[in-house]
Amino acid sequence: MTPHRRLNTEFDAADESPGFLLWQITNRWQSAVRAALKPSGLTHVQFVLLASLTWLRAEGPVIQRQLADHASTDPMMTSQVLRTLEARGLVTRTDHPLDKRARALTVTDHGRSLANDAIVAVEACDRAFFRPLSNAAEFTRALRSLQVADRIG
Repeated sequence: MTPHRRLNTEFDAADESPGFLLWQITNRWQSAVRAALKPSGLTHVQFVLLASLTWLRAEGPVIQRQLADHASTDPMMTSQVLRTLEARGLVTRTDHPLDKRARALTVTDHGRSLANDAIVAVEACDRAFFRPLSNAAEFTRALRSLQVADRIG
């Protein structure tokens, strides 16, 4: 550790740390998404689960575990959020047709409509937020490589 430093870090400046930068940018992005979602009355996690369920539902009955895996959310938190979405009339849970231990999740018409309105707002927010990137597609590929590496490692 250099004598003038108080933190034993390999970086000369905090903004050289990819993790610290990701932390700062993620907080700014989440704040922008919260603002975009405010008119819908959805929190960010409610939106992610509602949109994910709407996406997955096209492939047949969805169970909570599939939804949590798709959204990379904690199963217990997913259950709590689903109860909130169900109470708002956005999601229903019924007996699964093939697995008697599981519940099939379905987006209601109101939930689908809200998810579609919210996705327009979130995608517009993303376009504005990531506009400074010279190649957003390359950035997305880099993020995907980290996502895949996390699943493998």
